[in-house]
Formats: sequence, structure tokens, C-alpha cells
Amino acid sequence: MRSPEPARLPLLLQVLRAPQQAAALAPAAWDTLLRQAESANLSATLHAWLAQHGQLELALPQAREQLSWAAVQARRHRQAAYWEMRMIGRALAPLGLPLLLLKGGAYAAAGLPPAAGRLFSDIDILVPEASLAQVEAALMLHGWAGTKLDAYDQRYYREWMHELPPMTHVHRQNSIDVHHAILPRTAAQRPDPAQLRAAARPLAGPDAPPNAAILAPADMVLHSATHLFADGEFDKGLRDLWDLHQLLQYFGAHEPGFWEALPARAHALQLQRFLYYGLRYSAALLGTPVPPAVVAAMAGAGPNRALLALMDRLFLRALLPHHPSCRRAGSGLADFLLYVRGNWLRMPPLRLARHLFHKAFLSPKNPQQAAA
Repeated sequence: MRSPEPARLPLLLQVLRAPQQAAALAPAAWDTLLRQAESANLSATLHAWLAQHGQLELALPQAREQLSWAAVQARRHRQAAYWEMRMIGRALAPLGLPLLLLKGGAYAAAGLPPAAGRLFSDIDILVPEASLAQVEAALMLHGWAGTKLDAYDQRYYREWMHELPPMTHVHRQNSIDVHHAILPRTAAQRPDPAQLRAAARPLAGPDAPPNAAILAPADMVLHSATHLFADGEFDKGLRDLWDLHQLLQYFGAHEPGFWEALPARAHALQLQRFLYYGLRYSAALLGTPVPPAVVAAMAGAGPNRALLALMDRLFLRALLPHHPSCRRAGSGLADFLLYVRGNWLRMPPLRLARHLFHKAFLSPKNPQQAAA
């Protein structure tokens, strides 16, 4: 794949790759940049990124004010998330289970680079499948209630998926997703969650929730790539790709042996294809420096040449901000085809056909009762 020239990328990606460019932007360009960041759920992240590189004070005053308000919202969001994680940990403490955090909650609790300005809609945790009933009961005793789903959707989650139906606290309205794996039971790839839990690392420090843990560095990267490239919706795809880019750079610099261990760990967990895509498109769009030895080690994990050419066309459209200034010919079709692909990866064909038929013609039409 010939990576896009940086100057041909959307303005938001140009600034994420080279934040010093922001100081020279004209007012109209700042307007475009802010709109692209908002569409990608990266406004507060952009604020943090510019501040980190000494560019925020050079920004257009009106843009700086708007970004500062986004940063205030992110700080309040993070405070609420810290409190919620502590409450979840308190609920699970009698079970003797660690609070194994995933995705945004893990980044925030561990103070990892993707946490800067990042917003997340719910807190994700990973528990043993054998403990699901006890975990659900403990959370319900502490005020979390299951989403009102019909009988079919309850079966969808409990028999086929990798998580319980979403739960929301009755007073605080904060949501939690309880996972027992990182991919559905019906998916072709079935990474062993016991391996993930066994390698998890406990968190320490004043901001860490009690008894909290996060995935090991390689596993966190693999989960980030899997979450993005096994999904079928990419409206926030750039936000998730930025997570992956930040994790790769941070662990590559601070975790001895990280790059050497990553391909082997991907193979052990059956996640080679998702890592291949993650490395490929993070490097292409965000300039992530991936060591040549890792590129060579992952070369065999990609699809054949014809399919890869198609995936390049799809992902290099869908991963851009979903703002009119970033959309181009074929973007809508790319979104649709990747949505179909995401569902195809989730279930075998016959079960998928039955599921889509049920959702289209038999399930209640109340959108709150639709399975995620």
C-alpha cells in the first residue's frame, strides 16, 4: 500500500501527526479542524495534544476557548469515571475478583497516553465466564440494572455474545459492560480470556481504584486492534485508531521487549489479522513507526493481494473523520460494506441470516430494545 501523502490527509490527521502546523492555520482552517475533531470525538484530545506540544497558546483565541470547554467536559467525565470505577470495585470486592478494566477505563485508571482528553460512554470490565451470575447479582445489589431487552435480545447476549446485556446505574445513569471474552462466542477467532486474565497487571497509585488491574501491554494493544477491526461501525474509528497509535508508541518506548513479543502474542491469541490491520492503518494514517522486523513478522497475517487492495480502499475511507470535509467518493459504500463485514465476523452465515431476519421483522421496533 502506498501511504497517503500527509498533505493530502484531512486537516485533523495532519495536526495529529505534526501539531506545530496548527499555529499557522487561518481562521477558516481552524473552523474545519474543530469540526473534524468534534465529529471524531477528539476535541478534548486535540486540546491535550496541542497543550502537550506547546501549541495551544498559539491557537486562534476563539478556537482555544472552544477546545478549553471540551477539556473541562473531559475532566468532569474523568472524575465521574474514577468514581464509577471505585463503586464497581466496591461491588465486586466480596467476590474476590479483581476489577479488570478494559479500553477507556483502563487508559484512564493507568494514566496511559490515550486517556488525555478521551471520552468513553461506558466502563468495560473483564470477568471469568463462570462468575457472570455472581457479578451480575452483585452489581444489581449496588444499583445497576440491566437494559430492558426483549427475550430474543437477552438470548443474543447471554448465549452468543462475549458480554452481558449492558447495565446502567439507576441513580447515576452510568453504564457498565461486563465482558467474559473480547470476541463473541460465535466468532471464528476465540482468544482464550484466561490467558488475558493470567497476564493482567495490578494497578497501584493514588488514582487507581482498589484491587484494579489492566491487561498486559501486548494484550492491551491486541484488544485495541481487535475492538476496532472486528467491529462494523467506524464513526469513531479515528478515535480508536489514535488509541492504538498512542499505545504502540508508549509501550514501544517504555516496555522492554514489547515489539519482539507482540507478533507471537497475536499468534497465540488468534488475533494476527486484527493486529496486521492495526499496524498497517495506524502507520498509514498517523505515521506510527513500526519496526521493520515486526512488519516482516506480520506480513503473512494479512489477506491475499486482491482482498488487501479492497480493504485498503474501505478502511482508508471509513477511518477518516465522518465529517463532510473528509468524505469522498465511496465513503458511504465503505461504511456499509464494513458494517456487513463486522456482522459476518460476529456469527456464522446461517445464524447471522436468522439474526438479521429476526431483527428486521420480528423484534420490537423500539430502538432502546435493539441489541448493540
